[in-house]
Amino acid sequence: MNAFTEGLNALLDVSILLNMGVGLVLGFMVGAFPGITATMAVALAAGFTMTLEPVQGLAVMLTIYVAANFGDRVPSILINTPGTPASIATTLDGYPMAKQGRAGLALTVSAIVSAVGILASLVLFSVAAVPIASFARDYFRSPELFALVIFGIAIMIGISSKSMIKGILAGLFGLMLGTVGTYAATADQRFTFGALELVEGVNFIAVIIGLFGIAELFDQLLTHRRNKVRPISSLGRWWPTWGEMKQTGRATAISGSVGLGVGLIPAAGGDIAGLIGWEQARRASKHPEKFGKGAIEGVAAADTASSATLGGSLTTTMALGIPGDSVMAVMIGSMIIWGITPGPTLFTSRPDLVVSIVGIMLIATLLSLALSLVRMKGMVKLLDVPQQYLWSGILIFCIIGTYATSNSLSTVITMLIFGVVGVLLKRMQVPAGPVVLGLLLGPLAEENLARTMAILPTKPFFEVVSPIAIALLVLAVLSIALPAIRAARKPREKRASLEESVLPTASIRQIEDAREELAQDPELLTSTVRNVEKKKGTRRARRGQKENEK
Repeated sequence: MNAFTEGLNALLDVSILLNMGVGLVLGFMVGAFPGITATMAVALAAGFTMTLEPVQGLAVMLTIYVAANFGDRVPSILINTPGTPASIATTLDGYPMAKQGRAGLALTVSAIVSAVGILASLVLFSVAAVPIASFARDYFRSPELFALVIFGIAIMIGISSKSMIKGILAGLFGLMLGTVGTYAATADQRFTFGALELVEGVNFIAVIIGLFGIAELFDQLLTHRRNKVRPISSLGRWWPTWGEMKQTGRATAISGSVGLGVGLIPAAGGDIAGLIGWEQARRASKHPEKFGKGAIEGVAAADTASSATLGGSLTTTMALGIPGDSVMAVMIGSMIIWGITPGPTLFTSRPDLVVSIVGIMLIATLLSLALSLVRMKGMVKLLDVPQQYLWSGILIFCIIGTYATSNSLSTVITMLIFGVVGVLLKRMQVPAGPVVLGLLLGPLAEENLARTMAILPTKPFFEVVSPIAIALLVLAVLSIALPAIRAARKPREKRASLEESVLPTASIRQIEDAREELAQDPELLTSTVRNVEKKKGTRRARRGQKENEK
């Protein structure tokens, strides 16, 4: 039996289908409730799937990952509040369509193009993953692997924060956490302070749930305001005409290409892809003036681009072992606990697992599309559920899921500590992504650096360190240095995030104007989006003040 057949046969197990059903329901609910991110849900699920077989556990987590990508469009369109950061661009045209009585049409188009984006990204994974993994397997040794890890961390630092210093500090903090425990090369214990719980290092699942789950929960508790906004219940017609679907073709193709490219960049997630894809589609449209005012092309562009990042993220994760986004970082941590190491060797040691992963995402996409096309009046009612019930449920499941990973109360304490740390990081606008990546990949970088240093005295330098390793290290330095230099040369009020650096000034103003209603009413906002809008409002005020002075 070949790997392809074996991987598909693994999906025929009834338990796999049941696990995917659980993931489908959880993913849709996670997406529909603003403030609960896919990373939080997957991290929480990781605590409950450690006792399952790898394919069963991946069926739950990957299905949550895919389904949340469909569910988060519902609040974006109906109440102008992104369900997850990936659906921020959906609010630009989705909510105006809903106010025009075309909410059902927006939801249907969003579901169709989201499926198109994910399926296209799976094609990219199928085509690109094996050649990339083969190249890495043939040419990547310890120096190259060390350089690759450094490059991945540097890219995440450069993208995750407007302040390069904050990104670097977050990465260094993650690397420091990775040094806690027993050093594999010498079996020495480091930074354990005599605590047996730290001998094996800081519990990765506890850190993930703390930073992405408990921190978000605490932050919402601290910033909660009663939401007086009712979701739009008049959904109108659901099915688009052939002319309307044809109208979205160009926007879908252009933004899909953007999403596929952005997805291959570690840490550049669906929020960045959605905004850039929306802008590129607007520039290519015959009627760009309609974007931001309820254009069906705008919804198609935003959702195609953000969805198309999933396959690219999966490619870098499975082929190189560098997580494409925070969800994939959780996935890598879970796979390592199962004894599976993502990277070039995965395609030779477990090719059947790779086939199963693609199959799970394909089936999850089709199931999510089918569920999205059902008239979701029940989903609208979910938006009225009081957040207090959600918070208590999330906290209970976080505690149970974390305790289940080790059956130790110290793990729960670790989770709560990192929940507080996560809140402090959010308030200081320090990204959590580099922390997770440093914790996850730091030991791998250290191990390969130790091997390289052991070989160097016995062989010439350039025989050990190849041009590939040097090129990756140079790119890592440039990815941090160049953005820092460009930002330092700009006035502080003009420094912007990656997506705002890519987009033209006129487009940024159009996006800000289209979201003016969202920005002016903080009761509409989740804590995830509130800080972003606050900073945008500050920049608008400064810009207006300067114009008045002139």
